[in-house]
Amino acid sequence: MASVSVLVAGHVNWDVTLRVDRLPEPDGEAAIRSQRQSGGGSAANVAAALSELGIETELIGSVGDDDHGLLARRELEAAGVSVSGVRVIEDADTAVKYLLVDDDGEVAILGNDGVNEAVTPDDLEPSRIRAADHVHLTGQRPDTAAAIARTASEAGGSVSFDPGRRLVDRDYGDALALADVVFVTDREATALLADESTAALVDDRIIVVTCGADGAEAYTPEGSFVHSGFDIEPVDTAGAGDAFAAGFLSTWLADGGVDRALAYGNACGSLTASRDGARSAPTPEAVEDVLTN
Repeated sequence: MASVSVLVAGHVNWDVTLRVDRLPEPDGEAAIRSQRQSGGGSAANVAAALSELGIETELIGSVGDDDHGLLARRELEAAGVSVSGVRVIEDADTAVKYLLVDDDGEVAILGNDGVNEAVTPDDLEPSRIRAADHVHLTGQRPDTAAAIARTASEAGGSVSFDPGRRLVDRDYGDALALADVVFVTDREATALLADESTAALVDDRIIVVTCGADGAEAYTPEGSFVHSGFDIEPVDTAGAGDAFAAGFLSTWLADGGVDRALAYGNACGSLTASRDGARSAPTPEAVEDVLTN
């Protein structure tokens, strides 16, 4: 797997995770039990997890020139991710997300966008995209996602896309049409199928649907696959979907098959959900232990 190179593009954030006794209702109050800070953002999370799994990984994204941006880049570099494609925007703030995590591991998110979408199509370096064996896109500007997917496809590389919760209010049609693998949650899958412009995508690519504690499903031109997941005690579900995507891709890119990729992805997601923090990337040894026990 180490011979495969993956370019990940999308958000790079700084996360502040607050452990609370419960998610507050309107006019309600919750007690903060602990606080921790670390790098976040779906693209950065996937890149860090891929690197931990032995994949050569590079990242395209943007941060401000503030302390949060510096810490985010340093953390990614320490994880083995190349950040030469991450733009540093002068006199700008890095996106900060505040994650409220309750005792059941459920998450609510507050945040400001900062400059995590400062990369435009004009800022892209085509040679960087063409050099990757695979490109994984996460939520970002639709025109930038489409431009990256187009360049990768024209160069003969494969493309995956996890548009995230903004699938319902952003036009990602061009990028989705070029993706070989599309990742969605069960809720996002409903929106995908309800839209006539994207419903046809199911017929000729791999659609991977994550179902939380119920595992994941994959729909391919050759048939469908289901993996029921693993029985774990959730601690913090933030980043579990990103870890799943990294695990799935690391196996699929190594020609491990969709069924094996689903199991591997679920193991990665379960390990991340059973730990604090969205950036708790699982090791190959830990994943194999879950798969064999």
